[in-house]
Amino acid sequence: MLITLLKSKLLRACVTETRVDYEGSLGIDLDLMDAVGMLPYEKILVGNISNGNRFETYAIPAERGSKTISLRGAAAHMGKNGDLLVIMSFAQVDEKDAASHKPRTITLSERNSKIVKALNPISKK
Repeated sequence: MLITLLKSKLLRACVTETRVDYEGSLGIDLDLMDAVGMLPYEKILVGNISNGNRFETYAIPAERGSKTISLRGAAAHMGKNGDLLVIMSFAQVDEKDAASHKPRTITLSERNSKIVKALNPISKK
């Protein structure tokens, strides 16, 4: 049996821009995606800490090192610049492997300027 578990999480990601005139998605700095193993176009669940909205969309890589978190298209109606988000992706894990599964999570500082906490991040080689 497969169980759906948290795979990746960006906590307290600050919205840096909203673009209604763009195809729907969430732009995320590629460095942040890499840190938690989130893939381009991966389905994500987003919780807006600032207003309580929750929505599903997909991750689009934004410029590496830009600190960008960009609500785009329909998702741009779910928040505004400065809102704090929780961005999560999930994986299906075989039941026998579930107990040893460890999600990769990072907590960001103000305006995504640095990672203040990391659990099981992907190390750069």
